[in-house]
Amino acid sequence: MKTPSDGAVADALGEVYRRLADICEALAVRVAEPGEGAAGAGVTAAALMSDREVLDAFVQAEMTRIQERHGVRVPAHVAASRALHGYAWTLGVLLGGAWYLERRVPRIRPEDLRLDLDSDTCVITPGAELACLTGDPVGTLPGVLTLPQEEELRAVLRMSLADHMRPLLVAIGPVVRRRAHALWGMVADDLVSGIWYLGRMLGEEGAAVRAATDVLPIGIPPYPDGADFRHLLGEGGRRHMTRTRTGCCMFYAVRPEEACVTCPRTRDAERLRRLGN
Repeated sequence: MKTPSDGAVADALGEVYRRLADICEALAVRVAEPGEGAAGAGVTAAALMSDREVLDAFVQAEMTRIQERHGVRVPAHVAASRALHGYAWTLGVLLGGAWYLERRVPRIRPEDLRLDLDSDTCVITPGAELACLTGDPVGTLPGVLTLPQEEELRAVLRMSLADHMRPLLVAIGPVVRRRAHALWGMVADDLVSGIWYLGRMLGEEGAAVRAATDVLPIGIPPYPDGADFRHLLGEGGRRHMTRTRTGCCMFYAVRPEEACVTCPRTRDAERLRRLGN
């Protein structure tokens, strides 16, 4: 890495984050205004990873949301899994989305994300470092790592997500009561599903599925499994894309009759019914 940039890299990342927020209706992220930094409202993700009281508040906020939205009280380990899934998915869209749209992989530090626990939204402060392919116009900027091959950039994407998530998994692991395989499976799922979701929002599901499969063709440590997409054949020969999550997001524990369409508990016949056959 070269020395940090004077703002050009942050400007470029801010643009792609705003574009992702515009495209992805489910992405509850706002880009910090210049000078806002980590001094705004909410708690930083770094505090979430290092302060048990903040982590407990993170889980309690999710318990409250589940009760308000679904009318059920869930135990702390279910709420923690749901909150972790939301965080990992958001990060997966930001990192995977920047890579998918522009073949640029930002470094998102835990202190770059601020969480509003009440509204379940976050603010991202664009950082000063990214990786890109040789020939990218930003490649000459300070703070930019240029790589000659697509697979090298995909490796940086996997590493950037893992580096960010690792301390959070260590902190929240005892609360969710799940082992490393399930935790890293969830992170892998949310990277893959984030890219898949973005592709659907753009009307290019096939391209996004191929891209997500390129990122995780098989299990690559610490991620235990690959994207593993497959087709279901519906009425009239209609083909529907699906996959089965490795790390359950625990929504079935909130609404047992409405387990996620990619949940291991959801059989193919039920998937087809929800997809309209």
